[in-house]
Amino acid sequence: MSRAIVLTSGGMDSCVTTAIAHSQGLDLCLLHVNYGQRTEARELQAFQEIANYYAVPNSQRLVTSIAHLAAIGGSSLTDKSIPVSNADLDNTEIPTSYVPFRNAHLLAIAVSWAEVIGAERIYIGAVYEDSSGYPDCRPEYYEAFNEVIRVGTAKGDIRIETPIIYLTKAEIIRQGITLNAPIHLTWSCYQSEDRACGVCDSCALRLRGFQQAGLPDPIKYAMRPDYL
Repeated sequence: MSRAIVLTSGGMDSCVTTAIAHSQGLDLCLLHVNYGQRTEARELQAFQEIANYYAVPNSQRLVTSIAHLAAIGGSSLTDKSIPVSNADLDNTEIPTSYVPFRNAHLLAIAVSWAEVIGAERIYIGAVYEDSSGYPDCRPEYYEAFNEVIRVGTAKGDIRIETPIIYLTKAEIIRQGITLNAPIHLTWSCYQSEDRACGVCDSCALRLRGFQQAGLPDPIKYAMRPDYL
């Protein structure tokens, strides 16, 4: 059985990506990275619950920290002096929630672990729909990173897989339901850990996806605006 690492933040996109990897019969190893984000504890809880759902043994779960990103700052997710902006789904500028070059840090950890445990694939739930705000969600970014892996690792045969990168949020939700992904266990909110706020960019994208899919979001919200 081929082994794969899945970057599992605890959010909906990474949960559905985990479900896809599981459906392909891969031996799952789940990686969770804390980077000093506001909802660090709640995301870690979601990660562990998703890992339990898929019966991933503790020996194949890796929880790490890159808290230096909080020390660097520059993002409303890691710097509490920068407020989390209310959702603007028509915005084409880089939002305050962008954590500078975060995905490179996450992928570097995944590649190091993959070399040690013999994983041939690294799955990440990047979504192109988000790329207008996040430059490290673009397909060409992952193509470039795969080239870095090819020339910078011992065997050069590890590949990053982005199975949902061209899907809309509604399509991600529908695929997750088809695969029985535990979406009810996920957490997407940027700023709250008890009830999702419903008004940050991440909540808005998620809620709009459920509204477009014609389905109820199973998690609790402080507010559920209509984003259609």
